[in-house]
Amino acid sequence: MTKRLLTKKEQELLKGNSYIKSVSDKAITYTDEFKRHFIAENVNGKLPRDIFEEAGLSADLIGIDRIKTAAKRWRTAFREAGIEGLQDTRKTNSGRPLERELSIEEKYARLEARARLLEAENELLKKLDFTRKADVEEEIKIAPELKFELIQQTIKKYRLKRMVSYLCEVMDVSRSGFYNYFDEKSVQKRAVKDSSDEVLRDSILKAYHFRGRHKGARQIKMTLQNQYQITYNLKRIRRIMKKFDIICPIRKANPYRRMAKATKEHRTCKNELQRQFKQGVAGKVLLTDITYLTYRGGKRAYLSTIKDAETNEILAYEVSDKITLDIALNTLRQLKRRHSHIRNDAIIHSDQGFHYTNPTYQKLVKKLKLGQSMSRRGNCWDNAPQESFFGHFKDETNLKNCETLEEVRREVKSYMTYYNHYRGQWNLKKLPPAKYRQQLQQVA
Repeated sequence: MTKRLLTKKEQELLKGNSYIKSVSDKAITYTDEFKRHFIAENVNGKLPRDIFEEAGLSADLIGIDRIKTAAKRWRTAFREAGIEGLQDTRKTNSGRPLERELSIEEKYARLEARARLLEAENELLKKLDFTRKADVEEEIKIAPELKFELIQQTIKKYRLKRMVSYLCEVMDVSRSGFYNYFDEKSVQKRAVKDSSDEVLRDSILKAYHFRGRHKGARQIKMTLQNQYQITYNLKRIRRIMKKFDIICPIRKANPYRRMAKATKEHRTCKNELQRQFKQGVAGKVLLTDITYLTYRGGKRAYLSTIKDAETNEILAYEVSDKITLDIALNTLRQLKRRHSHIRNDAIIHSDQGFHYTNPTYQKLVKKLKLGQSMSRRGNCWDNAPQESFFGHFKDETNLKNCETLEEVRREVKSYMTYYNHYRGQWNLKKLPPAKYRQQLQQVA
């Protein structure tokens, strides 16, 4: 039977007893004095539990199994070797050489081995620092397994002899752990696991490259589930990505960006939405905005979109090399042509840009029987879901490789298809926007 592990609090309580020599979560080492006391009392007929209790060693704290095991071991040792059998001889009989003064040559060899190992460690840290997330500032920690590999590589590369104990001490790992790691059974077990991990890696890479859009762990999980009917635990995906250096570039937040403190509403069009983006119905809350797209040679295009706030689906979009009123008007006309599920009480929400305050635009909004709402001046949070879409769009598209406006339009069209029909979203039951809308409509 496996013995219960001792908690940190229990270990502290035991360390305060004069009969305890040392204690860990798994084992307790008693003093030779207590062992002799135990045998003397036990020979006189006292029960092991009572002897421990009287010595301030509670059976509830230590565990009755530990008491029985210790009692049996000490009685056997006393029967075979008398009082001397109760002495702790691990230090003198371990087979290890006693501490002695090292020669100049041995000291030099150790210093050289230490320098080689720390050099290898530094190279590994640089690699880990390069592959970690850009916004993580915490100290990088090297796993014990990597330390074992470093020690082994250093010993082999520089032909270091009898340096295992010293190098393990330098790296703050146990010598027994090092030898266990390179034990034949452990190596075979890792080989089987590595083979299994390679199968997982191939599936993950298939999702990672799906439709040419790189993805993080969550996107990979949803793509595997939606496109390949494969379900992997998110922690497992992250472990495989880390193991095989499958990295998704992550946009770094701008630490110098300041949010304007804005409360001023437009005089003719109030903020009717008040950030109530999710109202449980598709086609009721529509968000619109325009962003710029930079492509090869520093050339610039503009993208106008209309997004369903409930399903996150892009309902209409227009790409132009000019930021005139037409780009906003054409996006509205596309909305009318392409989508019949827009509700009669739907409102379209935007910022206070000149496109949306223009009388021609407002007239077309009324003609389409839509209500109109506007964010407060300079407040991007009032239209946050739309701004969020533009952020993901710019992260996941390959506009820098486009040379012409026509190529930009093709890339935008490709991404909109991917986004609406294939890109799962965690908060949409892990479904793409179009499929999520279909579910909502079926329920309704």
